[in-house]
Amino acid sequence: MGLSQRRSDASDGSVSHAVVEAVADREGVDVTDLEPPAFEPLYTVVDPDALDAVFAPTHDGKRRTSGSVTFEYEGYTVTVNSDGTVDLE
Repeated sequence: MGLSQRRSDASDGSVSHAVVEAVADREGVDVTDLEPPAFEPLYTVVDPDALDAVFAPTHDGKRRTSGSVTFEYEGYTVTVNSDGTVDLE
């Protein structure tokens, strides 16, 4: 399984949703298929609202220029980067 990368272009614009979409793409399923009991909800490993807040634009509307968050989800090491990419390994 190597590294795959997805631009944070989730349909709702949130980083947390981009993570779910990246995992669904990698698993070859629709996002709506990522539900229990086959898949754990994202909120069981990370707070989606907090994840979105970390990568929200700064108070003056500029995109964050540095930082990343890494966590385990559904057997993947997920890294969300400030440049808007979601890496799955």
